[in-house]
Amino acid sequence: MHATPSPPGRGLAGLGPALGAAGVVLTLWYLLARFGTVAPGLLPTPGETAAALVDSARSGALAADLGASLTRAGQGFALGAVIGSALGFTTGYLPKVSAAVTPVVSFLRPIPAIALVPLATAWFGIGESAKRLLIAYAVLLAVWLYVHDGVSRVPVSHLRAARSLGAPLHRRFTEVLLPAAAPAVLAALRYGASVALLALVAAELGGADSGLAYRLQVDGQFLRVDRMFAGLLVLGLLGVAVDLLLASVGRRFVHWSAS
Repeated sequence: MHATPSPPGRGLAGLGPALGAAGVVLTLWYLLARFGTVAPGLLPTPGETAAALVDSARSGALAADLGASLTRAGQGFALGAVIGSALGFTTGYLPKVSAAVTPVVSFLRPIPAIALVPLATAWFGIGESAKRLLIAYAVLLAVWLYVHDGVSRVPVSHLRAARSLGAPLHRRFTEVLLPAAAPAVLAALRYGASVALLALVAAELGGADSGLAYRLQVDGQFLRVDRMFAGLLVLGLLGVAVDLLLASVGRRFVHWSAS
């Protein structure tokens, strides 16, 4: 079965509302910066922010910081997503394991990654290991919740039918459980990616010598507000790009999902 191709121009037409909203936001931003009540120098215009972004790109600082942040976030996300997905499938499929694991995860979920920065620094220092583990911790908890919920909602009758037909465990997993839970897994990965960026900021603010959040902290110390806004813009655009990428890749494998 193949996904139905989108009609020509449909994707471009869908950009209309987004571009319109962006235009409204930029206009309001400009008016507030020029004529608002914010003290001069504390709210740059869109043009000043763009100029700071271009200057950062030309100097090479943007590429270095973006590369460092992407590496940390990518490694932490991969580790957390793999463990969280495996744990989610296990607890969602095996009620006895869920009864033992769920209370522990429920206890950990309200504890944000930023609260663990001092402890991670004390245990692992300010190196990359602490940052990757903090990101993995946050992603693991987020991914587990979605995957566990998706797997636990798979009708038991489907699994029983496959078992009665003599399907071994690995076939019940690949042909029944995984396809049924695939939309939840995709949602888990998309949410986990956004959580990875949040944890990345916490990890870099806790001690780093490069990265987007590190650069925000340095610019904040010198009140370079235009560069701070440029950094926030890059973080936001990075989140949108990652989400669109995961959604696009996911639709190729889960083409029946509305996600």
